[in-house]
Amino acid sequence: MNKTGRKTENTMRFYLAPMEGITGYIYRNALYSCYNNIDKYFTPFIMPNRNRCFNSRELKDVLPEHNRGMYTVPQILSNNAEDFVKTALELQSMGYEEVNLNLGCPSRTVVTKMRGAGFLGEQKLLEKFLDEIFDTLDLKLSVKTRIGMEDAEEFYELIEIYNKYPMEELIIHPRLQTDYYKNKPNLDVFADALSLSRNRVCYNGDIFTKKDYEAFTARFPQVETVMLGRGMLTDPDLAGHITKGTLPDKEKFREFHNILCTEYEKVMSGDRNVLFKMKELWFYMIHMFPDSAKYAKKIKKAQHLNEYRAAVDALFCDRELRMPGGNEG
Repeated sequence: MNKTGRKTENTMRFYLAPMEGITGYIYRNALYSCYNNIDKYFTPFIMPNRNRCFNSRELKDVLPEHNRGMYTVPQILSNNAEDFVKTALELQSMGYEEVNLNLGCPSRTVVTKMRGAGFLGEQKLLEKFLDEIFDTLDLKLSVKTRIGMEDAEEFYELIEIYNKYPMEELIIHPRLQTDYYKNKPNLDVFADALSLSRNRVCYNGDIFTKKDYEAFTARFPQVETVMLGRGMLTDPDLAGHITKGTLPDKEKFREFHNILCTEYEKVMSGDRNVLFKMKELWFYMIHMFPDSAKYAKKIKKAQHLNEYRAAVDALFCDRELRMPGGNEG
């Protein structure tokens, strides 16, 4: 992979979606160490304000020493151009070549403050914001967006706005804010986006398996970039299964798990905090193991790390990973 984060050969590029509280630097480093099949790693959003660019957690997440070897793209959640620019310049001083604007977060607490997908409903203010950040900054700017707040027709006005700016790329999750993660992605609107956008387009949404990927690329063979989110949390080797046809590797999966657990123990105090992080991941990863309900229950009920490890050991001992390609998960 070259310095732009793009593969030099003519193949699909895969990005890791930013997921708040989950895909922090410990997760990204474990993924990079064990699988190394992602082209860009997007950080969970940074939410600056006029008093600071980063809180302590956000700063740890973007420290260069925590992101060695990976093409990492910090994501910023803001509706204030001055705050966005200040944060982007600070990131640029750390060596980052690209930052991403979050216009996709559907969370009610974010949307009510006119951030994330909530900014999509204020198109005049959004355009003024984009004018300021594109005029001021001299680094790559990408945008991750939904297609609107309540009605897919909103997208056709949004794309006219987006087309005014030289984006590094436009990452489209073709759901509305009101959809959250329900319903199906609107692929008809995404098809229109491909024909209308003057910027390169990346797709994000509901690719959980190789079959999902193949169905998507059969309809959209011209797409060169896909962002993987919940599918990657379930199957950290999803990109490998798709591009290389790799088979499930239980020992590699276990190594990935063990790295995560060990690294969380190093930076968190007490079993409870570590268990919270690991159980959050098992909400997704358990789908890699067929007939695993009783093991999932034991993992969920564990109150101490020794109980947790015993439950995880039993799962890895008794169950094999499911074959990639089905529609489970």
